[in-house]
Amino acid sequence: MSLGDEHEASGGYGGTGQTRTRLPDSGGDVYGGARRGGRSSSRSLITVVGVVVLLIAAIAFANRGGGDSSSSSGNGSKPKAASTAASGTKPVRSTAGGIPTGFAHDQQGAQSAAANYAVTLGSADMFSKTRRDAILQTVITPSQVANFESALDKAYTPELNKSVGLNEDGSAPSGSTFVSRTSPIGTKVTEATDSRATVEVWCSGLLGLAGENSTNPVTNSWFTTTMRLEWNHGDWKIVTQSQKDGPAPVPGDDKASSADAMAKAVEEYGGFTYAR
Repeated sequence: MSLGDEHEASGGYGGTGQTRTRLPDSGGDVYGGARRGGRSSSRSLITVVGVVVLLIAAIAFANRGGGDSSSSSGNGSKPKAASTAASGTKPVRSTAGGIPTGFAHDQQGAQSAAANYAVTLGSADMFSKTRRDAILQTVITPSQVANFESALDKAYTPELNKSVGLNEDGSAPSGSTFVSRTSPIGTKVTEATDSRATVEVWCSGLLGLAGENSTNPVTNSWFTTTMRLEWNHGDWKIVTQSQKDGPAPVPGDDKASSADAMAKAVEEYGGFTYAR
């Protein structure tokens, strides 16, 4: 079955933005008086690190089927509900080291793979050399694993660890919980053949240290990651990945939680396997 036969979604992403956090009503700063200065660059640094610091120059992808009635509403300006609605299709048949694998050989399978790989590549495990290499072996196409490993070894440095509040060896300071989580909001295919697919994943991310003495409290960011995937030995694998900021919603007036509440939430709430 050709991927071109699957449902085609189009719709533009764009814009940038920054999030803000309302401080606790006690009058003090988040996490014991420390406010994060210049932290807007930390997630950007992670996202750059996150994968394609290394690879070929950015590839421009045109949205498919611009005026196609199957991918846009009658006025041609808004996507139909079907472009973002969940399909209900079972996403995977198996896992490898806790990472979902065995995605379907179609556009929905490619989107499911991209969403789950975004979660994995945005996790705290990427700050450990051993765990990072295991992740890359699972989600990257074999011909590119060495390139990814080399580039990320140069990117995940002691200096990077210090910039996000970790010790130089990547461990969290005593009494703190390191948080690095990515949550996909939606996906879309921008290019596809039977063996290749380019998928954009719109994400929200958490990054920082939950701890009373943290100078890097957990903050939220919004970004879109683009993965070029290939069908390799019965599964979708990443060939290249890039990332950009946004789209970001208008910040709400949520009150920032305490360090204890944030650490407890991270430790108690598990993640999901994502499907298109």
